[in-house]
Amino acid sequence: SPALLFLVWAFMGATALCGALSFGELAARYPEAGGGYVYLREAFGPGVAFLYGWKCLLVMDPGLTAALATGFGAYARAAWPVASPPAVALGAIAVVAAANVAGVRLAAGIGHGLALAKIALLLLLVAWGFASQAGDASRFLPLVERRPGAPPLVPALAGALVSAFFSFGGWWEMAKLAGEVRDPRRVLPRALAFGVAIVTLLYAAVSSVFVYLVPLDSVSSPETFASQAGAALFGPGGGRALSGLVALFVLGSLFAFMTFAPRLYFAMARDGAAPTFVGALDPRTGTPVRAIAVQAVLAALLVVLGTFETIVAYFVFVTVAFLGLTVGGLFRLPRPGAGTYRVPGWPVTPLVFLSLLLTLLALLAAGNPTQAALGTAVVGAGVPVYRFLVAPRRAARPARQPLEEG
Repeated sequence: SPALLFLVWAFMGATALCGALSFGELAARYPEAGGGYVYLREAFGPGVAFLYGWKCLLVMDPGLTAALATGFGAYARAAWPVASPPAVALGAIAVVAAANVAGVRLAAGIGHGLALAKIALLLLLVAWGFASQAGDASRFLPLVERRPGAPPLVPALAGALVSAFFSFGGWWEMAKLAGEVRDPRRVLPRALAFGVAIVTLLYAAVSSVFVYLVPLDSVSSPETFASQAGAALFGPGGGRALSGLVALFVLGSLFAFMTFAPRLYFAMARDGAAPTFVGALDPRTGTPVRAIAVQAVLAALLVVLGTFETIVAYFVFVTVAFLGLTVGGLFRLPRPGAGTYRVPGWPVTPLVFLSLLLTLLALLAAGNPTQAALGTAVVGAGVPVYRFLVAPRRAARPARQPLEEG
């Protein structure tokens, strides 16, 4: 129903904003490449940080990269029927990886340009959608209704929250670039908070115009939703045009994710928690070339195998859990001194975020307990790997100097 749709956006928007404000403090205190890996290491020690990196490096990051690339291929196919989604996905991974190897400025510049284009085009789409009067305002009513054949509420709500989580997912990835951002203590907290707020408003506005244009009970898939909205707004060829527009948006997300994620692998290699070769930097551009290659190769393999959707689904639960654990680290760390960014509304803001994440975890576990349990078990399998392989190697390395806090 429309009410549940907007409730999901509001819930995840509030969750993401509280989390972004909390991550802003962590990014300001530890402006080092690696993001959540660094924050978990400082708050809970290298063992917990390794388990987070183990999950990201081997499974979640390649899976999400494959999912975004394949989503780009699917929308490209809807816009241009002769396109082969797997081939387009593999090509997108290769192009984005090459741009990142060429330098963070080039990749970030392309990603920034795509993000600005996305915002401008979405605002135009929303304005034109309502101004055209091509839809029907009665489609918002009744706000709450159980439609015939609808799935059980809890699994359906859990599925909707997972989809919304992925839609917002990535706001925390920006913190991984702290080592390559000028004045990260000032820039990152603002970028995290403003970015989440803008995305929430855009998602709500776009959902509103789509509901106005297309009856919810006629939608069978996200690709169909975009195509139907485009057809209602622009005529028979509009569906393909709007699908092409969405493909461009997904490509922007792929650029952003493949720019942020490899910085985690670099941080792990620097700590001795991943093979040393992963942490090698290009002497000319300063980018973690091999880390980028690892992500691209694993993602391409998942695209070819076609197993990424199942793999990603198994690790949503533990990803949410690690996100909560990262913000929970604020309560273990000493409070920052005067003159340093602090999370607004302390301690209410991080507590609200943690309580919302606990609700999401409960829904995920209730909706698919098998996936939650198996994902947790795979992360747990990293414990002996750390204990017998990584920890001895770390002990033999020179001690790292503690990070300076601002």
